Amino acid sequence: MPDPRHSRLARVLTDYCLDVQPGQVVAILSSPVAEPLVSAVYQRILERGAQPVNYMALPGMQELYFRHAAEPILDRVNPLTRYLYNHADALIQILANSHTRELAGADPQRVKRSRAAEAAIVKTFMERSSRNELRWVITQFPTNAHAQDADMGPLTYQEFVYRACHVDGDDDPVAYWQAFRARQQVICDYLKGRHELRVRGPNADLTLSIRDRVFINADGRNNMPDGEVFTGPVEDAVNGWVRFTYPAVYSGREVEGIELHFEAGRVVKATARKNEEFLLSVLDTDAGARTLGEFAIGTNYGVDRFTRNILFDEKIGGTIHLAVGAAYPETGGRNESAVHWDMVCDMRTDSEITADGDVFYRDGQFTI
Repeated sequence: MPDPRHSRLARVLTDYCLDVQPGQVVAILSSPVAEPLVSAVYQRILERGAQPVNYMALPGMQELYFRHAAEPILDRVNPLTRYLYNHADALIQILANSHTRELAGADPQRVKRSRAAEAAIVKTFMERSSRNELRWVITQFPTNAHAQDADMGPLTYQEFVYRACHVDGDDDPVAYWQAFRARQQVICDYLKGRHELRVRGPNADLTLSIRDRVFINADGRNNMPDGEVFTGPVEDAVNGWVRFTYPAVYSGREVEGIELHFEAGRVVKATARKNEEFLLSVLDTDAGARTLGEFAIGTNYGVDRFTRNILFDEKIGGTIHLAVGAAYPETGGRNESAVHWDMVCDMRTDSEITADGDVFYRDGQFTI
């Protein structure tokens, strides 16, 4: 019997996130592991009068690519990927890994070379997205591999994923996310025109300038599940320290106990209990990697535990997350870097955030 949660999530992705229109070309990027959800999404795209295009990667193919591709091939972009980024009207990426550490043994220089080759199509993607020519959304299909990473059994993880997306029992999940958007807009409107944020608690004492910056309402139209408000702080006006209470995962490597100290916007001291050397190497990637590119507050209280999957972890209600490296241009942020590394800090105990001296967030809850 088909799982009704798949059809509910498919409707959220096509009707709410992307607002698929008749005649559009909608690409589905996933793997065969997610077949039940891919089929439901494919059907819903057809019901909306649009043209679905499947782009499926088999498990293990990335590892084969980085092990065997000739060097000139590493400098090329997959022509199908290039076509979709240039011509598709919408992209739905359904994450569904059967092995979440597939590239743990890949040569980092070969991976870096391939990523560099993709810079041009990433720029195309960002430009078309900013002009609303290309709509996109990323979601997660619950797999055993992700359940293991999250220290959950497969059924518990399924329930967690669909609860976070509000398709597990919600009669009208599209209406839920529409109401969610309206609630978060109140927060963004409150922060509009503010000049300075102060984050204080047992894990942070941090001051950030947000003068002339925009808070974005992350309301499910690009991530599903979603739930955050975020901005790009003024690049040279972040001072203080923050200790991240959850491990931070980057390129398949997990770093625990990270503490960062900022002066005039740059990380001047960085320590970690585990994999500190890796942390420092990432921070030295380029000139922008030690500058804060994002400050965000998680607002999805359906995400109630840490999973080692940043799609969920950065949304945990009662947390903040900071990203060193690249800023999102729509926030007004200007920092450029090959790095964008999100790190999550719990704010649910003896913590507060003020805007120009006014408390608007205390112990993991908004007070406005």
